[in-house]
Amino acid sequence: MTALLEVSGVSVTFDGFRAINNLSFSIGPTELRAIIGPNGAGKTTFMDIVTGKTRPNMGTVIFGEKSISLLSMNEAEIARAGVGRKFQRPTVFEDQTVAENLTMALKAARAPWRVLFWKEGPADRERVQDLAREVGLADQLPRKSGELSHGQKQWLEIGMLLAQEPRLLLVDEPAAGMTLAEREHTTALLVEMARTRAVVVVEHDMEFVRRLNCKVTVLHEGSVLAEGSLDHVTRNQQVIEVYLGRG
Repeated sequence: MTALLEVSGVSVTFDGFRAINNLSFSIGPTELRAIIGPNGAGKTTFMDIVTGKTRPNMGTVIFGEKSISLLSMNEAEIARAGVGRKFQRPTVFEDQTVAENLTMALKAARAPWRVLFWKEGPADRERVQDLAREVGLADQLPRKSGELSHGQKQWLEIGMLLAQEPRLLLVDEPAAGMTLAEREHTTALLVEMARTRAVVVVEHDMEFVRRLNCKVTVLHEGSVLAEGSLDHVTRNQQVIEVYLGRG
C-alpha cells in the first residue's frame, strides 16, 4: 500500500536544540496511528512540520498520490490539499449554534474567491446534518456551542474539520478532560473516521491508546524509538527506560 504521508530524514533545530532528529514516518491512506513519547520527544513539532507551521532544516515531507511536497506550501495551501489539524483545546464559536459552526466550516472549506458568492443551499444543510450525525451531535444542532460539554465541543471541532474533507487528520490529545462515556464515543469516532482517511492521534493517556487498538509510534528525542502494537512497544526495553519507567 502506498503511503499517504511520507516523512523522510527530517531534522529541525531551535536555538541549537534539535527538536526533530532525522525523523522518518509514514502512514497509509486509511490508517489510525497513535504517537506517544515523553514531553519534548518532538510530537508537537512533528505536527507543526506536517501542517506547515514549522520548516525543517533538512528532509522531505511528501503527501498524496501525486507526491506533492508539503514543504513547498504554506499552512493554508496544506489545509486545502487535505491535511486537517485538531488542537488540544477546542476552538469553536461559542455564541453560534452547532449548525452555524458546521455551516461556517463548510463555507471556509471553499476556495477564497468562491466564499464571496457562497450561499447556503439544501445540499449544504444536508451536509451539516450528516456531519452532526457523524460526530454524534445530530440532536444538538440548534444549541449554542458554548452550552456544550467539553467532549461535545471536541466532537464539534472534529465535525468542522471533517467539513473540509481532509485526507489526513492530526488530532492532539483528544481524550484530555473527557468523561468515560465521552472517551468511549471519541474512540469510536476516531476508529470510524480512519476507515476513509488517515488519522494520527498524539496522546499521553495509555489507556486511551489501548482502546484505539492501532499501530503505535514512539518518539524520543525527535526520532522514532519503536513502532508496532501497544503491547509490542511497551515491552521494548528502551521505551520502558525513557518513557514508561517515569512514574
